[in-house]
Amino acid sequence: MSVAGELRTRTLGATERSWCKAVPGGTGITVMALLLARPPDADCLQRSLRRLQINHPILNSKLRFDSPANSYSYVTSAAPYVEVRRFDLQLTSEILRNSFPGEYGSIPPFHLLLEHELNSNTWQNPDHSSDIDLFLSSLYTLEDNRWVATIRVHTSVCDRASALTLLQELLEMNGGGKGDSEMELGKEIEVNLPIEEYIPSGQGNKPFWARGVDVLGYSLNSFRLGNLSFQDTISGRMSRVVRLQIDGEGTGRILSSCQRNEIKLFELLAAAGLLATHSSKGIPEGQWEKYALVTLMDCRSVLDPPLCSNHIGFYHSAILNSHDIKGGEDLLELTKRVHSSFETAKSNKKHFTDMGDVNFLMCKAIENPGLTSMGSLRTSLISVFEDLVIDASNELHKGLGLEDFIGCSSVHGVGPSIAIFDAIRDGKLDCACVFPFPLHSREQMQELVDKMKRILLEGTTK
Repeated sequence: MSVAGELRTRTLGATERSWCKAVPGGTGITVMALLLARPPDADCLQRSLRRLQINHPILNSKLRFDSPANSYSYVTSAAPYVEVRRFDLQLTSEILRNSFPGEYGSIPPFHLLLEHELNSNTWQNPDHSSDIDLFLSSLYTLEDNRWVATIRVHTSVCDRASALTLLQELLEMNGGGKGDSEMELGKEIEVNLPIEEYIPSGQGNKPFWARGVDVLGYSLNSFRLGNLSFQDTISGRMSRVVRLQIDGEGTGRILSSCQRNEIKLFELLAAAGLLATHSSKGIPEGQWEKYALVTLMDCRSVLDPPLCSNHIGFYHSAILNSHDIKGGEDLLELTKRVHSSFETAKSNKKHFTDMGDVNFLMCKAIENPGLTSMGSLRTSLISVFEDLVIDASNELHKGLGLEDFIGCSSVHGVGPSIAIFDAIRDGKLDCACVFPFPLHSREQMQELVDKMKRILLEGTTK
């Protein structure tokens, strides 16, 4: 047992370090935003968040940079530190007017506040003379008796699965009154180990020469990749979001098609995105372009030992595949190609053997943006998540007045042109599609998402 207030440190793993390089540039700011129709108890919310920090010590860690060693460590205390920043109606309105001068009033404020949080990069110019907070929260006041509660987390300590776990625990605490209970300090504050420590013996091994060949192959292949048309490659970037939503009938048809054809939803979404991109560029049908697809896979179940979903941290790995698209492909046939490529890579343990290669290339792109097309820092066209998220409203949600929820991460530094955070909510498909702006415009991405929707609905009627 540790003494309350005692500090412990752990050096970051390779994947965590790569996120520490990515986040200052604008990729890897994870945000969960909740739209509430009942007045939240801000003090109870803060106590609940502090309980989360105690239950999951990595969330109670701060980031420390050791200049002489050029290394990062998590520094963890038994005492939680999160403070909920509160914004009344006037302050919230000022934020929206100042941050979105041309869009305030035409886009729902909940959506704009999500984007505001994605671009509130407290890690952009870190002060290495002091430890850096990794877990932040805000509470905004809207008109018409609405509130928006947000949690913003550094992605190195919170992947998508972690974010969903935290949301569920937070809702249970506030719905059940557990946020008001006493917090126990002085408990063990060991931080979960990095993903590299859990890779099964032998599965991450790759001969030195093979690693060199693969890195070279990834690098050379990147020069052959097509991209979604860039709108503005000069201006400073930020993350924006468009939503792809399909009603219950359409969603049921899509899921039934996936089941019949033994494919997964993320593969279908990726295929629709590839076809929509090719179509949006006005390329003559039959003219090929090669596009890169990154699939993020939650590795917890295949680690040694296997980890459960409440093991908070970053335990995803990326599988990179490329696909040749000529336009006019059948959606389901293309989806089967995407499925085959992913399953082959997965069976060959690419999520482990190529983990270091992908991290290395991401860091090289950050350090040398000129290596990417027009310095765009785009490493793929699309990124998707393997795991299907299914959520349904319940009495707890109704009791809290939860009307809407979006969870996603920023991508305006290094990353894809469109990152798809999909979920099935109350039987309806709801995707937050995050993109770098103004590299791509909101109108351009809305058109792309509308095309994806049409392709999904028309391609699954068979």
